[in-house]
Amino acid sequence: MRRVPEPVSPPGGVHRLPGRVVVACGALALLAACGQGAADGGEGGGPGAPTGVTAAAGSATSVHVMWNASPSGSGVRAYRVYRGTARVTDVPATEHMADVTRLSPSTAYVFSVRALDTEGRLGPRSRPVRATTPAAAPADRSAPSRPRSPRGRTVGSRAVQLSWQPSEDDRRVVSYDICQGATRIHSVGGNQTATVLTGLRPGTRYSFTVRARDAAGNLSPASAALPLTTPGSDDGRDTAPTAFHAATHRAEGAYYLDLDWVAPRTETVVTEYQIELDGRPATSLVWGGTPPRGTASYSFYLGREAGAAHRVRLRARLPDGTWGGFSPERTVTTGQGRR
Repeated sequence: MRRVPEPVSPPGGVHRLPGRVVVACGALALLAACGQGAADGGEGGGPGAPTGVTAAAGSATSVHVMWNASPSGSGVRAYRVYRGTARVTDVPATEHMADVTRLSPSTAYVFSVRALDTEGRLGPRSRPVRATTPAAAPADRSAPSRPRSPRGRTVGSRAVQLSWQPSEDDRRVVSYDICQGATRIHSVGGNQTATVLTGLRPGTRYSFTVRARDAAGNLSPASAALPLTTPGSDDGRDTAPTAFHAATHRAEGAYYLDLDWVAPRTETVVTEYQIELDGRPATSLVWGGTPPRGTASYSFYLGREAGAAHRVRLRARLPDGTWGGFSPERTVTTGQGRR
């Protein structure tokens, strides 16, 4: 497998992987519309049409599209999102949402989604859904007011129900972002002041906040934090990366740490990892776009000393905004082989 090129800086901070971008507050990458590719025709025996498709304007130039994930084992490997008849983007089967950007203000759009299976067969289109972007407000520099009185309750061990009082804006609130900690995990339309968040972990303490967004993209201050703990227990084993290996190599008089692992199974794709070296956070790495399928790999600078022993492990940022369990810890010595 092709390795990610090595950074030249020593450990510490957040590394941007070449050709990738760091995703801010949330697992959602903003996806630009593109032209129609090759003609798409449904093929017999392909996957069924996605269900539960919704679309809501996120700003004057973006719409948030969501749909229900296909059942496990359905053979779906990707979803194809359309604006009218134009193909907008493909996302992995582990994702079931996309932010469509570079749209025009005050414009009505129609969106649909098709599933693509492992044999390359496209299923039928979902039912079409409509969303209208609000008018642009380029001179608007006033953010909406802070959402008030967030409330919530758990709905079983893997979901919570949230509600809040609406924000005020001199023009109009077009969407609300829901964050867990510092990570944006969900968005709803500006006329909605309640939602249900799914895909959470049992026995986990969460801290949710809500922010309002207007048509110019101005964000309100975050609401007061709402702490909620899901019932049950979770030892983190199912959320840890597996098949974790570590080795070192020498190049131009310095030693580098080489890691590879398999991402934990989650409802949506894992894009962020934290690497811990000798008991302390050493670096974070974030993939924008599509992370590697199967085994992922990464290398970073250790130093110039031969025979230096190090302990290393890593964990993933999960779709609910929490950190998963750590991988098993590996010990490496510069100048020695794989562990």
